[in-house]
Amino acid sequence: MRSLVSSVAALLAGAAFFPALAAEPSYKMADYGRVVKLDVHMHLHNPDAAFLAAAKRQNFKVLTINVDYPDFPPLEDQQRVAIQLKAKFPRDLAWAASFPVDGSDQPGWLPATRQRVDAALKAGAVGVKVWKNIGMSLRGTDDHLVMIDDARFAPLFDDFARRGIPLLGHQGEPHNCWLPLEQMTVNNDREYFKAHPQYHMHLHPEMPSWESQMAARDRMVAAHPGLHFIGVHLASLERDVDELAAFLDKFPNAVVDVAARIGQLQYQSQKNRERVRSFFIKYQDRILYGSDMAQAPDQDGAALAREAETVWRMHWRYFNTADSFKVADLDEPVTGLALPRTVVDKLYRRNAERAFPGAWSGKQ
Repeated sequence: MRSLVSSVAALLAGAAFFPALAAEPSYKMADYGRVVKLDVHMHLHNPDAAFLAAAKRQNFKVLTINVDYPDFPPLEDQQRVAIQLKAKFPRDLAWAASFPVDGSDQPGWLPATRQRVDAALKAGAVGVKVWKNIGMSLRGTDDHLVMIDDARFAPLFDDFARRGIPLLGHQGEPHNCWLPLEQMTVNNDREYFKAHPQYHMHLHPEMPSWESQMAARDRMVAAHPGLHFIGVHLASLERDVDELAAFLDKFPNAVVDVAARIGQLQYQSQKNRERVRSFFIKYQDRILYGSDMAQAPDQDGAALAREAETVWRMHWRYFNTADSFKVADLDEPVTGLALPRTVVDKLYRRNAERAFPGAWSGKQ
């Protein structure tokens, strides 16, 4: 009964807030190439121009995000590639910086990190990323995990809030990470955590819970009310659009991207398409499109372009049509949301332009 009441309420709320959208048409697959689109969550690690040239032909612009991730190239190499690509494609690419957190308990870390961030911004960065190593691997001198609301990071986040620097936050993992394999909702998570048991939190009860990760993130955002916070991966609240709505209601300066969590949205829309559709309509100003595709340093741009076009077209089909089709994450077909054009324009472009002002203006 509760889910039915919630779904009806969401539908009524969407209709009440945006009555004119009910009659607005959706884009079609034929519109894919002519509509300007932004993918605000990629990781490009090769300065080869072929990928961005292909993206440009599809009317896609990109945000490439540096991450303090040991499986990626060193941060200096990530930043170097981003600057090179920005110089070649000033109107088609923007980039976000990051910083190492090792040694963050040392007195010299904060001034060095401030200098690093300033240098990245002067070089053209439009935001700064913090990753899940805060909360999941970084440990203090007492061997306890350091969470994102730790006092050592507060002066830096105060700086970002004061200066209007967007903070892209990836805390925790999908909720599936804390479930047994058989209870996971999408095939990709089930396959990944089966192959990587060291990262499967269900097998590591000594680690912080998903709830602990989310609570620490929320405490940090609440402590910096002026911060322009971008919760990547649906702020790790991908399991339930109602939970995500509550987060957005609580933090009016926050926005989220859908990167690498569209499968979880599709899982929910299999069960109740209108609930998910109403969420996108009601929160149309707060959601950004992203894919989370990553390029290996030795992957040429043409190969990535072929991979990207397949992913991009599948996502366009889900958001813009009412087609029923098969996706890799789910065993049964999913029906597209057929969102109104106004909502799609915000999802794919306008919200990103507001979140990162001037990022694709052509200025360095």
